[in-house]
Amino acid sequence: MYTEHMEFPVIQRIGTAIRTQRVAREYGIDALCRVLQEYLPEEQIAEVRRAYEFGARSHLGQARDSGEPYIYHPLAVARILAEMRLDATTLTAAILHDVIEDTAVDKDEIAKHFGKDVAELVDGVSKFHKVEGMTRAEQQAESVRKLLLAMAQDLRVILVKLADRLHNMRTLEGVEPAKRRRIARETLEIYAPIAQRLGINTLRTELEDLAFQHLYPRRFQVFQKAVNSRLGDSKSLIKEIETKLERALREEGIGASVVGRQKNLYSIYEKMQRKKMRFLDVMDLLGFRILVSKVDDCYRALGVVHHVYRPISELFNDFIANPKVNGYQSLHTTCVGPQGRKIEVQIRTREMHHIAESGIAAHWQYKLGGARGFGGKNDPQSAPQLRAREWLGSLVELQSGAGALDFIENVKIDLFPDEVYVFTPKGQIRRLPRGATPVDFAYSVHSELGDRCVAARIDQQLEPLSTPLQNGQTVEIITSRHARPNAAWLNFVKTAKARSYIRTYLKNQREDEAIRLGRRMLEIALRELQVPLSVLKGEPAEKVLKAFGLQDLEDLYASIGTGARLAPLVARHFLPDGSGPVATPGESLPLAVEGTEGLVVDYAKCCRPIPGDDICGYVSVGRGIVIHRLECRHVQTRKGSAQERVALVWSDKVQGDYLAELKLKAENQRGLLASVAGEISSAGSSIENVQMPERDGSEAVEMRFLITVRDRVHLARVLRRLRRLPAVERVNRI
Repeated sequence: MYTEHMEFPVIQRIGTAIRTQRVAREYGIDALCRVLQEYLPEEQIAEVRRAYEFGARSHLGQARDSGEPYIYHPLAVARILAEMRLDATTLTAAILHDVIEDTAVDKDEIAKHFGKDVAELVDGVSKFHKVEGMTRAEQQAESVRKLLLAMAQDLRVILVKLADRLHNMRTLEGVEPAKRRRIARETLEIYAPIAQRLGINTLRTELEDLAFQHLYPRRFQVFQKAVNSRLGDSKSLIKEIETKLERALREEGIGASVVGRQKNLYSIYEKMQRKKMRFLDVMDLLGFRILVSKVDDCYRALGVVHHVYRPISELFNDFIANPKVNGYQSLHTTCVGPQGRKIEVQIRTREMHHIAESGIAAHWQYKLGGARGFGGKNDPQSAPQLRAREWLGSLVELQSGAGALDFIENVKIDLFPDEVYVFTPKGQIRRLPRGATPVDFAYSVHSELGDRCVAARIDQQLEPLSTPLQNGQTVEIITSRHARPNAAWLNFVKTAKARSYIRTYLKNQREDEAIRLGRRMLEIALRELQVPLSVLKGEPAEKVLKAFGLQDLEDLYASIGTGARLAPLVARHFLPDGSGPVATPGESLPLAVEGTEGLVVDYAKCCRPIPGDDICGYVSVGRGIVIHRLECRHVQTRKGSAQERVALVWSDKVQGDYLAELKLKAENQRGLLASVAGEISSAGSSIENVQMPERDGSEAVEMRFLITVRDRVHLARVLRRLRRLPAVERVNRI
């Protein structure tokens, strides 16, 4: 027993030593420097080696779950970036990217040894430090927000983070299953889409397949087996198509290279999910790229491909004339290949291909110089970076005033932009996600245009603001000086920018309404206690604010208006000795309801009060005051504190339309519903909803109507008109 106990750690240590030796050989500093010698000068390679020595000392004694020394992880991250030909500053930051997070070294020390740029990159990649009471979801959201905002300052931050995530995904086997699934899901939802948004195709495809494998391991295995079975010996088929296309292109005098491949598994799986297809219905499992020298050759090559293989016309996209939002350019066509198999062919220039594979990384690769050099702002290699900066600028704008979780939801909306292209009246192109509406269009042009839009002309025709836009349409927004964002817009807008601006407006509107309501409630409570309103100014108010930990009176009013604090209890703090008589509900001075309180006053659906009803209210946290009819069964049975109840009356200035529910029993006749609806309309009311329960076999039919009325007098007029109908047996308010 003793021998077995001793042997297991020894075997484990030997296994770790062998694994460490292998990792050192493949991902050690010497292996990294051999890659760097292909494109970096010696002095910059020396700087990278110095970063390794600093990182190795800082991580000394730390090990990964697999057992090897921790320093091999940052070295592997740097190796991924070196294979992408990134600059020395990025590689130095990659080697040091976990130093701030996992060791005693701080940002200032890194800046002292390696400069400000490296320190900022390392700090940007480091996770958000957890705050007491913060949930895991909130901490993750804050970390991603910190990362994205750091990206806005230097895009190399995300290159380091994506390489870090890729190596973690490659070595995820040692992590326990629940954590593995969580990391894989986060990769699919955040990091792979970011790589796609930034045009870094090489990282995106591997991240997707690895996340798919770890999130759905059984599904991945079954899927992989099915694809291999369907394709069989695909190598010979790929070679046959490559040879045929190359020969046809050469005969037309087009210098091109043709490369075939099997599509990555996750892209096939995602297509099945998105289009609700069975695996047997997915035909285009093979893809081919044709790389040419000039844009003109792309369109000539397209003609050759369509001559060799029959095209499927509805599966053609021209992303050269209309680039994707991440700068991706290519011609996409799907054809019927040998044995009736569908094949997707992408045609692009070599320059386009380089940008498609590297995205924003192309900027730093070309900045290094070389035969083609680096052309600065107008160089094609900078285009993805400029688009990325534009996108990040919009994210910085979105994050102001938004919570971390809301911000991440907005980012996710922006990361899946299956685009449509529409035009302004002046002919400018606007890219929007598929399903976007005129409201999204208006906010994409300018926030003020979105705030004030009331209607839209789409191709010269007036259309509702909820109309989904289609490719090629011209959109003109009609505005009004008095218009404001509508909460109903949140049901159909698609862009994060529109959603963020609407929510911000509604939040501010709610705060303003809560402040006004809270002030009225507190003033009434003070009068009940016979306390002069002058206490709301000067020293008494300052003492109360200090007791509650609030900045100013508006914060106090808002907390009362939203139901977070009760006005009678707050009012007692203004008494000279901090105590005094507490008014009973029967003695309370009533609060007048005007109907213009907006979001901080809610009308109970159980009894649907309207002006003229005897009413009372209950304070509800987050909803403000909920108004009930006094005869409502919930009021009769409620056992809540008397302090929660608010005495209410309808103001003489009450305005607006209110919902009332009617129950009608009538003889079933042809045209009955039309007759009832006509009478309701003639009485100046409108129908919001109709319910017709299943009949029990009798001749009578019951209907329920939800209608709008101004007050009880208006409701009585509607009821009288309905009772005059010959078929109506009984009608009453619920």
